[in-house]
Amino acid sequence: MVRDDDAHGELAELFDAGRDPHSGELDEILRVHALDPAGLAAHLALYRSAMRPTPGLRLRQREMIALVVSAWNGCHY
Repeated sequence: MVRDDDAHGELAELFDAGRDPHSGELDEILRVHALDPAGLAAHLALYRSAMRPTPGLRLRQREMIALVVSAWNGCHY
């Protein structure tokens, strides 16, 4: 995993883009992806696309669905 102190340039920008807007924390899965910055960028782009609010489903509803599916699958993150 890549620590904040070791993230510079484009990687630091990707870290900032992936931080929780409320807590400023960065999920550990994103730190793992940071070993391959292109993979991290792809992960963030996929997440943004999947979680983009639409007229029929708001962001909060998408997050709740993701939480329920993760719990159902026994996913701990």
